[in-house]
Amino acid sequence: MPWFYYVGRVLARILFSLLTRWQVRGKENIPSQGPVIVVANHLSFADPPLLGISLSLKMMFMAKKELFRSRFISYFVRTFGAFPVYRGQLDRKALRQSDEILAQGLALIMFPEGKRSHNGQLQSGFSGLTLIALRNEVPILPVGIAGTEKLKSIVGLLRRPKITVNIGQAFRLPAASGKLTKVELAGITSNIMERIAGLLPPEYRGNYTGQEN
Repeated sequence: MPWFYYVGRVLARILFSLLTRWQVRGKENIPSQGPVIVVANHLSFADPPLLGISLSLKMMFMAKKELFRSRFISYFVRTFGAFPVYRGQLDRKALRQSDEILAQGLALIMFPEGKRSHNGQLQSGFSGLTLIALRNEVPILPVGIAGTEKLKSIVGLLRRPKITVNIGQAFRLPAASGKLTKVELAGITSNIMERIAGLLPPEYRGNYTGQEN
């Protein structure tokens, strides 16, 4: 990892400590070593650095392709450990890069919804997550984030919003016997999303309202 990656983590930790009431639950569930896929809901641009300082893991992020259009922004995004993916389609390059990251024993951070939730509620997940998990046969660590949507305004920052990162127990997907259909992939992905929903307050669960922690 480049030096700026570590400096950025220190700065992020200071800012979150000063500007928010940040707490992390379930630290005992963090694997002592990789590889692992970390899956979380997505509320704000602050979520990636928040996960970076909440999890004691060396990690890389899968981020939307649009963030890499500007050379200036792309430099910083890549420096913080992100790589691009085309949303809503099968991005084979991103799949191969995900395989390489996991082969190196790192944590791969994914936001299965594919974009920030504008109403704060958990949206349906994309099946690319399931493909990567099955291909690499690695554990999945579910994380529920609450409160970062309040960081969108100065008023929200002035109130030092409460931000919670709730880490669940890691689990593995059962080995697939043969090629899965789109329906089967969607079903497995829904089960993964339910794990995330169970780590969220009821008002954040959206499409998965019936889930409990």
